[in-house]
Amino acid sequence: MAALEFAVRGIEKDGLVWGSSKLMPVGFDIKKLQISLVIEDEQISLSELEEEIQEFDDYVQSTDVVTMQKL
Repeated sequence: MAALEFAVRGIEKDGLVWGSSKLMPVGFDIKKLQISLVIEDEQISLSELEEEIQEFDDYVQSTDVVTMQKL
């Protein structure tokens, strides 16, 4: 999970700021990585970011947006 977090945080783009992270239990001693982030809609799209994260196919099975807030 540390390698996954390092890879994901390695994505650097204008309008993207990474926040805190934590491991969340899923079940059967399996955990998922949850990372907070802030994006500027006009500079980066959430779907583009998800696609880029899913390219880490050695680590990522799927992505999920837990909450989103638009100002």
